[in-house]
Order: sequence, then structure tokens, then C-alpha cells
Amino acid sequence: MAHRKIKPVIYLLTGLAAGFILAFSGFKYLDNDQPITQQMIAAAEHVIGLSFTPVEQDSMQDQVNEQLKEYQTLRNLDLPNQVPMSLVFDPTPQGKTFSKKQKPIHWDLPREISLPDNREDLAFYTVAQLASLIKQRKITSVELTKFYLNRLKKFNPKLKAVITYTEDRALNRARQMDRELENGHYRGPLHGIPYGIKDLFALKGYKTTWGATPYKNQTVDQTATVIKRLDDAGAVLVAKLTSGALAYGDIWYGGKTRNPWNLDEGSSGSSAGPAATTSAGLVPFSIGTETLGSIVSPSNRCGTTGLRPTFGRVSRYGCMALSWSMDKPGPITRSVQDAAIVFNAIYGPDGHDQSVKDLPFNYNPDIDLSSLRIGYYKSAFESDYPNKERDQRTLEVLRKLGAELIPMELPDYPVSALQFILTTEAASAFSQLTLSKRDSMMVWQEKVAWPNTFRSARFIPAVEYIQANRARYQLIQKMADVMQNVDIYISPTFGGTNLLTTNLTGNPAVVVTNGFDQNGEPTSITFMGKLYDEGTLLAVAKKYQDAVDFDEQHPPLFTD
Repeated sequence: MAHRKIKPVIYLLTGLAAGFILAFSGFKYLDNDQPITQQMIAAAEHVIGLSFTPVEQDSMQDQVNEQLKEYQTLRNLDLPNQVPMSLVFDPTPQGKTFSKKQKPIHWDLPREISLPDNREDLAFYTVAQLASLIKQRKITSVELTKFYLNRLKKFNPKLKAVITYTEDRALNRARQMDRELENGHYRGPLHGIPYGIKDLFALKGYKTTWGATPYKNQTVDQTATVIKRLDDAGAVLVAKLTSGALAYGDIWYGGKTRNPWNLDEGSSGSSAGPAATTSAGLVPFSIGTETLGSIVSPSNRCGTTGLRPTFGRVSRYGCMALSWSMDKPGPITRSVQDAAIVFNAIYGPDGHDQSVKDLPFNYNPDIDLSSLRIGYYKSAFESDYPNKERDQRTLEVLRKLGAELIPMELPDYPVSALQFILTTEAASAFSQLTLSKRDSMMVWQEKVAWPNTFRSARFIPAVEYIQANRARYQLIQKMADVMQNVDIYISPTFGGTNLLTTNLTGNPAVVVTNGFDQNGEPTSITFMGKLYDEGTLLAVAKKYQDAVDFDEQHPPLFTD
């Protein structure tokens, strides 16, 4: 993610009336006996890009000093990360309504699945294939759970992708799933299937470290809704997996999580552990989160299928907050069908996360591409970029499948100017980390890392944060106009402004592998959907994935 350069100022900053924000408050508190002077206000003007007359500066002093006292009052409140904003972001365009009718889903699980002669080949079976084996009692959940726990322990020293094993809990759950199946109770395609989850999600009785040194011994006395939902579906949690510290990158307090295709580089992030372990066949699926690329980027790097759902589709209760208006949990899998299966288990309101809407998931993989309006992000595909040749082949595959591709463009809007919405919310989420100076414990301390970004965000005036969200409202309306002309569209994974624009508007995305580069490492293409229409999005992505075999290739270092 990009970061703005900010000139250092020797004064502690207060901003304009209606919400000036103190700068450098992470270093020390301002002495309240030393009032803000007219000269301090004049110096602060350079930071916020405004200019006032001496008379105006003099008139501000009383209010600015009063606001400073209010800031101190707020800092004395107990506002842990779990406390959300009272304002709830809604990505719904003006006047837009959605169908509330839930249609039946037929998973069409494969039936003629047998155990491989080499048991290690089980590592790369899809959730759907493993579900068939368990349902037909060709393997037990306990056997499968032990198998994946052993693989995690064997290969984790190479990947650095596990923070906490949940072995005792997992084996108890697996035994329960086997007993239920013996008694005729089958919970569905996730019954007895092991998985891993990004260590941003709380699990009662276990550490929740957020991948960051200041929190590496933290426990949260709750269990996240996503884990509860997967428990209800019969899935078996085997490990809490690495996140780049505080959901940024692939560096955590135990090192750098590695790319299974090239151990000399990181897996990208921040869903670093989920993507790496799923790609390497250490878990059948995993759960990650995205705020600005944290499912998309590691899925691209590691060659997994990543679903970033619509904002407000999956509850974030029990999950670390980075940006209340942009965070989105979602599955990382080896196939689009698996992503649909997992998503079906975790979506929907829970009474805790007020952003989650009660809308259906209508998924039907038997879809005719010729009946859909499928767009492609024309200027992005025509630009000069490394994956252009493979992306063009993707378009040709879709045309052969019957798709008539419609050229389109994203809204012409200065979206990069809105990126500080994320950093403002993140700095608020971790305000106490900055004020306590524990940010110095973070492993990554470069200028673009969180500690400096959180400090710099103290210069962002509240007025400008609100203005950015008003501009975001305009962007949502413009994006809705674009989406009126297509059912889904395709974009180069990092093409143009697609990643930032759609994370701001809340649109869902599916990333799938579309080839391998000259070094034998995976590349990807991104399918983009309408708000709350993951069903159509996943169905189209599955048509493409079924027509190629890239998802059936796995990192050589982990196939033995």
C-alpha cells in the first residue's frame, strides 16, 4: 500500500475547528499548561495545506486549546481494538435494492473419488474431493486431521506460516464428526474437513497474536463468528496461521512467511499463512482477510483461489479491526468450487457486526456464459505489464467458452486521494499502540511500515477524513453506473485502479491462477462482481478454471 511523505514539524499539531488532530502524540503528550499559540497554528498550517490570516489564527486559539483537552479526555477512555465506530459503512448505491430469495444450491460433489496409492497425494485434494471421501467413509476426519497436522509440522520450518497449532481441539472435533457420521448425521461438504485461519480471528482459550510482537501473548475472551460458523458446518480448525503484523505484508514477529513456489521470497500478505499453507497442501482451505489486497496479493503470489467477498457479507466479530469500513474476511482455497462451499458456511448476519446484510447466496455453477454480459477492463488489458500475454490468453479462453466480452472502463475518479481513509481508521484502531510507544516493538520499522504510518496519520484532519468519505459516496454511485452494463467483469489482478477502487466500493473479487511465468511461479487473473452477487461471480470464475488446468499444478517442493 502506498504511503504519503509528510514533512516533520517541531510543534505538536492541532488542526482546524471541528476536529483538528494532534501530531506526534505518539512521542509524548502535550503539556496542558503550555497553551497552543498563534505561532504554533501558523506552523501547523503547512502540514494541512491551508493558510489563515493572523486575525483568524488569533481567533482560533481558544477553540484549539479546548479541543486539545477533549483529545486528552478521549485518550483516557478504554477503547480496545474490538470497539467499532458508531458509523457503519454501507456500500449500497442510492436506490439500489437486492433480491432476498434464496435458491437451493446443488454442490454436485464428485462421487467416484478413491484414496490415492501414495497417501501424500491427499494433500492436494480439493475440499469437494475430500468431502466425498469422508461422506463415503473412505477416510475418517481423525485420519485426515492427523495427516494435515503432520504436514504442517513437517513443512512449517520452511514456510514459517503457523503461529499456533490447535491440535487437541482439532482431534476432539474430528472424533465428534466421525461419531456423528456413524450415527447418520452429516452436516454437509465441510463435515470433518481440516482448515487453518489467519491469526486475526479470536479463539477462546488460544492466543490471538495479530502477527505482531506487542500482542504475541494476547488472548481474547471470545470466539470469532467465522470460527463458530465453520464449527457448525463441521469443519476442523487445525492451526492459526500467520498474518503480516497487524494485517500488513508477510513479515510477522517470527520472521517472513515464504512463497511455496520460491522459498527465497515472501508469500505476500497480509493473509500470508493462509495462502502459503493452502498452496503447499498443508490445509485443504483457509480463511484470510482483505482490506487492500490482503487476499488478492498472496493468492496471486502463491497460486491459490482467493475470494474477497462484498463488504458486509461476512461477520468480523472476533476479528482484529484494521479499517472498519474496508475489512472483509474470505476463503482461500485450491478451487472456485471450494471457495463457494466455504463462503456458503460463513456468510450472513450474526447480530454482532452491524455492517452485515441479510441477503442470499445464489450459486449455480451450471451457467451459460453467452447469456451474461461480461466486461473486461480495456485500458488495463491494453497497458504494458508483465502478465499481459497470459491475461490475453485468459480472454481467449472465455471467448471460446461462449463469452462475448464487452470493453469497459472504471470510473474516472482520483481514487488514490481516498486511500488515507484506510490509514486514518487503522491509526485509530491502534491509537493506544502509538501512544504507549509499544510500536517500537514491531519487527518492521521502515518508513512505510505501520509504526510510522500510524504516527503520520495523526496529521490527517478529521474534516478531510469526512470529505474523503463523501467523495467515496460519489465513487460508489459512479461504480454502480459502470456495473449496470455488465454482470461481471475481468481485470488484470493489479490492473489500473481496480484493486483500490473496488476495495473502496466494496465489490467482490475472485482471484484464480491463469498460468506460470518464466520462473515457473504462478500468475493470476481477477474476476469482479456486483455487490452481494458472489454467486454469479464464482460461477463464471469456475467455468474458466474448469477449462484450464493451472489449479491442478502444485509447488514441487511440497509434492513429496
